[in-house]
Amino acid sequence: MKAKFEQIAADPGNSFSILQISQPHFDATYHFHPELELTLILEGKGQRYIGGEVSDYESGDLVLVGENIPHCWMSDILQKEMQASAIVFQFQKNFVGEIFWQLPEMAAIQALLERAGAGILISGFTSQQISAKMKRCATVSGFERLNGFLEILQIIAVSQETVLIDPLFSVHGSSAAEAGRFQTIFSYLIENYRQDISLRTLADISHLTPTAFCRYFKNVTHKTLMEVVTDFRINHACQLLRSTDKPVFEICFESGFGHISHFNKTYKNATGKTPLQYRKLFGK
Repeated sequence: MKAKFEQIAADPGNSFSILQISQPHFDATYHFHPELELTLILEGKGQRYIGGEVSDYESGDLVLVGENIPHCWMSDILQKEMQASAIVFQFQKNFVGEIFWQLPEMAAIQALLERAGAGILISGFTSQQISAKMKRCATVSGFERLNGFLEILQIIAVSQETVLIDPLFSVHGSSAAEAGRFQTIFSYLIENYRQDISLRTLADISHLTPTAFCRYFKNVTHKTLMEVVTDFRINHACQLLRSTDKPVFEICFESGFGHISHFNKTYKNATGKTPLQYRKLFGK
């Protein structure tokens, strides 16, 4: 998987685009674009990658992603036959014009778009409100569509049911120029974290020496390379423990851990539970 710049075609006659996606599963590459993006998952589940964070998602997941923030949704590896669908709003930061944002009434939305550089997860009653309004907005046109979208942004802007997904990334990854190297690194990690990860390979694709790469990676993520890889592997193991009856020993190796004792210790340190204790929470 290679991170790429995604060119988004303009939607003639509209100031922003609405995409209605329906396919067997989500498998888009880790990508970025100058447009902000509001994504509502209608069907499907799997892993969501925003900046340097990986989290589970399921139907109802609602996220606002800022400009040039790398992201992708990947369907659960065990749910490839399920339908995956979403409504996606894509828009330029100044889609209503620079002067419009200077109006005092627009201050909350303007602040929201700045915060979106960290990625914003919207939950609770706010998510339910926005979901209904996005579906409605996708069926209308003209002023009604624009007015509906501004209302959506205002509701999110004043809601207390929002959480920043990767606040550190907004500091280091807000520009397209800085994002490029980071995207290349994380694309490689997303594709290969279940395998042995070579520091030399990552340094080479980053055009850095191994020492310079380690320094760069820690500055960007505030974590070591091994800590990030472990986060990815633990998340993968959690998914398998919840959704399969595979033996813990098998899950250990399938998630990229080389030794069962190391897996058990690392898993408990990360989650507060052993793999078997975690599995029992889901009736397995």
